[in-house]
Amino acid sequence: MHRRVFLTSLLGASAAVGLSGCAKGDASADTGGAATKPLADKVPAGTSLKIASYQGQQQLQFRLAKLPALPFTVSNWLNIGAGPDVINAFRAGSLDLANNAGIPPIQAHYQGFGARIVAIDLTRKPNYLFATKPGSDIHTVADFKGKRLAFSQGQAQGVVLLRALKQAGLKYDQVKLVPLTSNQFLTALQSGQVDVAPLAISQAPAYLQKYEAKGARTIPTDVVDLLNLLWAPQSVLNDPAKAAAIAAYIPQWAKGQVWQYEHPEVWDEEFYVKTQNLTLQQAQGISRLANKPLFPASWAEAIKWEQETADLLAEGGFVKKFDVGSLFDHRFESIAARAVPEEYRK
Repeated sequence: MHRRVFLTSLLGASAAVGLSGCAKGDASADTGGAATKPLADKVPAGTSLKIASYQGQQQLQFRLAKLPALPFTVSNWLNIGAGPDVINAFRAGSLDLANNAGIPPIQAHYQGFGARIVAIDLTRKPNYLFATKPGSDIHTVADFKGKRLAFSQGQAQGVVLLRALKQAGLKYDQVKLVPLTSNQFLTALQSGQVDVAPLAISQAPAYLQKYEAKGARTIPTDVVDLLNLLWAPQSVLNDPAKAAAIAAYIPQWAKGQVWQYEHPEVWDEEFYVKTQNLTLQQAQGISRLANKPLFPASWAEAIKWEQETADLLAEGGFVKKFDVGSLFDHRFESIAARAVPEEYRK
């Protein structure tokens, strides 16, 4: 689970709202035109990439899986994961490739920044659940009516909340969406600033351990955040050498996820226990809920889901409506699927 979990954000909620508010809903200024040249068969000597690896999970995964050395240099593994932070790093030129959910590419487009999706893993089971503040009387999503809900427009947690509200038949004006970034959710819950916040499944055990006795609880739903993806700035993809390096990285990324799924006992101990200070029992509980990696040879389902997500955001006035097909670089479409055993392909 190395995606869409909170970290110390470089971008406060007010700054994120400001960026969105001044966006033109048009990424044309930054795209430089779609990269259409065929991918090179080999990565040119001297090529390097700056890759996101939240809490060092990617390097740990590769090391434990004993994957072959990458045919390029990783000049920096950045401890970064939240969508707003990734977009900022992309803009600053300090990051070439990141692992996120489906919503950050939509947000980047709305902010006028050109970036494209290059690999997809489909998520079939929920990665998030809703946590209530201590002393709450909320037991179902229907009880969210009239409540203060932590909402991060540019992150996966945001779209999970919007989809849950829609499923429960609640309109946006029937709740109070409190704009925060995901790293602020726990503090907001603990202080009672919000009544509910979506948390990653990996965060829930520690929160309940501390506050369940004080009346906090979690509310699971069947709402999924379908896309676990890799994406990169258009300027990076327009560089043939860097595009070739990304194409070489994708198989390792896919194989690493398969290895983690197949070796939960090792990952529980090496990551959750040793680096996250969870108990082995908590770690095992998280791994039991882990999604089986699924890499589609065709992105049709992913594009449909991404369009539904963009339309949902547009309905709420959070972005302008657009065709999400422009967010996908189809040169990379089948690379991940070809790298894994058949049971992990769609």
